[in-house]
Amino acid sequence: MKTTYDVIIVGARIAGSALAYELSQKGFTVLLLERSTFPSDVYSTHNFFNNSVAMLREMGVLDKLLATHTPTYKRCYMKFEDAEIDGDMPEVDGETHCLCIRRPYLDTILYEHATAQPGVTGRQGFRVTEVLRADGAVSGVAGVDQDGVRQEYQAKLVVGADGRRSTVRRLVGAQQKLAVPTDYASYVAYYSGFQSDGETCVEFYKIGENIAIVFPTSDGLAVVGVMYPLDNQKEMERFRHDPERAILDLLRESFSSTTFPERLSQATLVGKVKGLHGYDNDWYQGMGPGWALLGDALSFKDPAVGQGMHDALYGARVLAKHLDWNRSWAELAAAYEGEMEAHMMSRFQLACVFTKNIPFTPEQTAVNKLIGSDEQATRAFLGFYNYHNEMEDVEKEVGRILTTISRSSYN
Repeated sequence: MKTTYDVIIVGARIAGSALAYELSQKGFTVLLLERSTFPSDVYSTHNFFNNSVAMLREMGVLDKLLATHTPTYKRCYMKFEDAEIDGDMPEVDGETHCLCIRRPYLDTILYEHATAQPGVTGRQGFRVTEVLRADGAVSGVAGVDQDGVRQEYQAKLVVGADGRRSTVRRLVGAQQKLAVPTDYASYVAYYSGFQSDGETCVEFYKIGENIAIVFPTSDGLAVVGVMYPLDNQKEMERFRHDPERAILDLLRESFSSTTFPERLSQATLVGKVKGLHGYDNDWYQGMGPGWALLGDALSFKDPAVGQGMHDALYGARVLAKHLDWNRSWAELAAAYEGEMEAHMMSRFQLACVFTKNIPFTPEQTAVNKLIGSDEQATRAFLGFYNYHNEMEDVEKEVGRILTTISRSSYN
């Protein structure tokens, strides 16, 4: 096995495998390193809105993902206090449906697809322990394989695609540019036998100080997420003692105005409930001499907004597009970081809103009701999540509705 490459990517799940694929299409040689082995699971959201599904198709991997018989959906139902927003995601790049595929399928298929490309070498079970440096720049990595044998690899660029607790980010000393801590504890579980209320859809609830989300996913399961404030000691104790029962109790107490608790009570828990007590919505410096960050290593955001999968795929494209050895590191960093911030910052800011335990004001609830009452406004609102629309488009739709109401009242 050779030891010198154009790019070393640390982390071979969605961000890393997507980048390896994109770089291969540009003729780069790539070493794709992964600490774990596939197939394996990881705590995360794993939903692709249809704009991201389009990117999966363009990569040539969508048919393999769909062959897992994971269901697709296009409908989104949201309930914010007593306001309901219910509609289909607007079409993007010819794609109408979304996909929430479990990570053992997703990561394995993406890794196999990436390592089948020319110039890409994959290595699983390799743990990076240090970065190498030469002439003031990162020049490679060192680490240990599954047998504990230390090895070194050289490259012009080392990319940390190794998650929100990135080893590469720590080793290169990337600067944290933004950090907004969440107010919530977050728990995730899988259920069989869960039935949607009507057409299969994603469901999102924010009532009082609690949040619940459900997606249809692989193996005939639904993935359910619940969030409650970190300072709620009653919930902390209930979830610590019996998380399965605590999920149902929280839903019955906080979401009794919906059919969600009853439908979930008729489903069966599969596997263990997994929890996360607090996290930062963060944004880091994305590139420096000889290194770059991608995916959650660059920016982790509240899972409630479901943007992590998109950001990994999009970031891989942006980094591959700008990578040019004839440019200085400062020029590369400005191009890469500038495009990422211009594209993703508005959704990051939305995540920072959802991550704080701030109740909806009466004015916000009134606006949400207006949006839910109008099909065009609903499409614009849902279109913010898949980049079909921006928030300015939603504001215009709300203005249109208010103007119509004002004229009707005047007449």
